[in-house]
Amino acid sequence: MKKPLAPITIDELRFLYETKRSAIQSRLSDFARVAPEDYFYELAYCLLTPQSSAFAADKAIRLLRQHDFLHRDLNPEPLLHQTEFYIRFHKTKSQHLLALKEHFPLIFEELTNSSSSQELREWLVKHVKGLGWKESSHFLRNIGRKDMAILDRHILKNLLRVGVIRQLPKTLTPKRYKQLEKKFHTFALHVGIPMDELDLLFWSMETGEIFK
Repeated sequence: MKKPLAPITIDELRFLYETKRSAIQSRLSDFARVAPEDYFYELAYCLLTPQSSAFAADKAIRLLRQHDFLHRDLNPEPLLHQTEFYIRFHKTKSQHLLALKEHFPLIFEELTNSSSSQELREWLVKHVKGLGWKESSHFLRNIGRKDMAILDRHILKNLLRVGVIRQLPKTLTPKRYKQLEKKFHTFALHVGIPMDELDLLFWSMETGEIFK
């Protein structure tokens, strides 16, 4: 069993933020510049990340792009199970990708309307097979939307380290997700670091990289 991460003080957190602020803000600017024609693959990426490495998911998306999955009639399953990377539950996720492609015109229409981020997230959870609250938040952040928490294991462990939560949740119902998101937002205001930036800071503290 892994040892729990050592607690971190607010001063230590702010110091780490200052060392990475420029890179974090640059990455968020990259997300804001994602073109609508890339929304499909950004959404596909978030369908692949649950219980799989973000880096493996990124490699899989690069391969799907190379094969022009969006426009070609092909089975994505073999592309998710490669020698150099592996997407867990690749059979189920390949079915989710096929469903995404089938329904993407409707999804794209919803993404380009004037819905608020919160409304759009709820719509995505209801209408995109395989997409939960965390994945929907992740996708919307990756196309430039703000003020939504991506409550994956990296973020939750660091919320525990800074004392925002007392224990890691075993499950995340929609109600519990919103409760923790609100706590995260309140903490971000308290320490003076925007929640979107704090999210990437926590992630980099776990993985060593500012990724996506």
